[in-house]
Amino acid sequence: MANVNPAGPGTTSHSHQHDAAQKAAAASGTRYTCPMHPEIVRDAAGSCPKCGMTLIPIRDAIPRAAEYTCPMHPEIRSPQPGSCPKCGMTLVLVAGTGETDDSELRELTRRLWIGVAFSIPLVVLTMSPMVGIHDLFGLQPRPRGWVEFVLGTPVVLWVGWPILRKFWLSIVHRALNMYTLIGLGVGLAYIFSLAAVLVPGWFPQEFREHDGAVGTYFEAAAVIVTLVILGDFLQLRAMGQTSQAIQQLLKLAPNLAWRLRDDGGEEQVPLETVTVGNRLRVKPGEKVPVDGTVLEGTSRVDESMITGEPVPVAKTAGGKVTGATVNGNGSLLIRAERVGADTLLARIVHMVGEAQRTRAPIQRLADTIAAYFVQIVVVIAIVTALAWWFFGPEPKFGYAFLNAVAVLIIACPCAVGLATPISMTVAMGQGARVGILFRNAEAIERMRDIDTLVVDKTGTLTLGHPALTDFVTDGIPENEALALVAGVEQLSEHPIGLAIVEGARARGLTPQSVGAFEAINGLGVQADIDGKRVLVGSGGFLTQCGVDTQHWETRAEAWRAEAKTVVFFAVNGIAAGIAAVADPIKDSTQGAIATLKKSGVRVVMLTGDSRSTAEAVARQLGIDEALAEVLPEDKAGHVKRLQAEGRKVAMAGDGINDAPALAQADVGIAMGTGTDVAMESAGVTLVKGDLRGIASAAVLSRATMRNIRQNLAFAFGYNALGIPIAAGVLYPVFGLLLSPVFAGAAMALSSVSVVTNALRLNRIKL
Repeated sequence: MANVNPAGPGTTSHSHQHDAAQKAAAASGTRYTCPMHPEIVRDAAGSCPKCGMTLIPIRDAIPRAAEYTCPMHPEIRSPQPGSCPKCGMTLVLVAGTGETDDSELRELTRRLWIGVAFSIPLVVLTMSPMVGIHDLFGLQPRPRGWVEFVLGTPVVLWVGWPILRKFWLSIVHRALNMYTLIGLGVGLAYIFSLAAVLVPGWFPQEFREHDGAVGTYFEAAAVIVTLVILGDFLQLRAMGQTSQAIQQLLKLAPNLAWRLRDDGGEEQVPLETVTVGNRLRVKPGEKVPVDGTVLEGTSRVDESMITGEPVPVAKTAGGKVTGATVNGNGSLLIRAERVGADTLLARIVHMVGEAQRTRAPIQRLADTIAAYFVQIVVVIAIVTALAWWFFGPEPKFGYAFLNAVAVLIIACPCAVGLATPISMTVAMGQGARVGILFRNAEAIERMRDIDTLVVDKTGTLTLGHPALTDFVTDGIPENEALALVAGVEQLSEHPIGLAIVEGARARGLTPQSVGAFEAINGLGVQADIDGKRVLVGSGGFLTQCGVDTQHWETRAEAWRAEAKTVVFFAVNGIAAGIAAVADPIKDSTQGAIATLKKSGVRVVMLTGDSRSTAEAVARQLGIDEALAEVLPEDKAGHVKRLQAEGRKVAMAGDGINDAPALAQADVGIAMGTGTDVAMESAGVTLVKGDLRGIASAAVLSRATMRNIRQNLAFAFGYNALGIPIAAGVLYPVFGLLLSPVFAGAAMALSSVSVVTNALRLNRIKL
């Protein structure tokens, strides 16, 4: 097969196409940034000057383009409202700020009222002989059939047009669904009745009633259509509530921002024009436009939309602010650091929207059954018709026809298909409102079974901002020693090293310049300073390097008993002193662990600290097991070990070195205050970085799975009970038959009840 160049003549190489793409991007105003260094912004594609990574396009605003999907088939996506090509269900809004199908709801309302207006007199007319009124309106059998035709035809052909269209599409696409069954039932009833009115002579005597007229079923077809439209109306209105979480989040973002010009003046600009590095003024009472850092001013910011905490947070220079939070009485000058789709709010919206389109493992059962359900029901309807035709009482055809139609109508699989995805969608929206983000439906299902929680200490149990508390040296002046240690640690990214550097600067010391720096992951660092070889790290690290630290162990143990992390340092191969760093435990940690233990979850702490420090923290918090001196690369191994013991493990962490363990765990839980890599590796993200969110996620998971089981039990139980009754199994004993009209009502109510039950998840207290 010949290769065809889609770009046409003159673009025969990939590089030429790439250059053309770059020119087109530049012409369209696209700007680029580095994933690792968002402060780097360029007008053209290329590489980051700091780390060499390929620059990526800046997404200048929260995605506002509407996106619709099918509740039963989340792989179906459309930029506009409509119907699912697989099952015919109305698509629901899951992203953007498009219309929530108000036009379709209005159209269904109009069709519903017209259906009711025509169906009521039609039912009265056809039911009158059953109550002894044979000459209602003075109509004879044949004129009566024409009146029924006039009343029933608009209902079936106009009111029921959406149903008939979806039925036809299901046949054309060979995707049999609930509308296949409804269309078959309504279509057969209408066509038979039409023939009975237009050409009654075609029918033998067995098809005629006692007055000689051929029986019609216009009222059954019309009432079924009206009931199905009623069910679609109620379902569409209820389904609209499932996407409210995303819509509410999107509405939080402001549309305008006050940007400072180079001359110091202010101008109000559309939010989508704000770029990384812009200086923005946030006035009292206004919403913070983007994620950024405070440059000037003091205020208190209401962050309840992100953290769920009602108390405003004090902000001063250097503090971080989040887009869509509400500024208090002060004025703030901030520098934009994350804009558009990179802001926390936009990422939350994206994660919730993506998660709502995923499927839980429990959905596979419903999918498997639904794949064969329609074919099985059609076979059952045919068998029902044949059984009544050969073995039923007179009029045999009437019984055979009505019972087969009842089977087709009542067996609609909509409730089965909706049972799982509707509950998952509501649960994810409910979680997002309280700062619990599920990456996919599987994470919700797995969270229910968790019996062991593994937590990283720093940044998870603690604030993640350790501070230097003690520093002791021997043989070297204290300030000189601290300047040496801070000089080595200033090149380290470890929180403990940064705490030492900040502690030195707080004492007015300037860390010394270093050379030949080397970091040994999880152990320590070393560097040359003014001809001295300086080692900083754990006691084990110094011992491996041949340094005797025994002289300092007594004091180190005393600090560890106070839950402090001890750092040793040596100069030219001689242990010169130790430093103590403490990371305050979060106020919410102890209560969260107590709640988890009460629910039967075993809590295991992983830390690189010494055993004494780890055990002190474990005693203080009531943790079941503390694993100390754990290297970053060993965290995933400990998770595997617990899984090998038969435990269902959740791992909570916030750092890059936690990512492998988060991915290994049955459920990875990332602190929203941590790194993006951790959040990308996790199945659950706690926006406010609070362990109490884990307990809330477990409550939501258990409630969701309970809700799904209720939905599935109802849906399967409804079909298991309804189909045999519609087929007439109770007739020989009780003389009981199910009219297609009542079958249509039961079918519509089954779907509505599943949606209504799922919406109860919105009332769960988390």
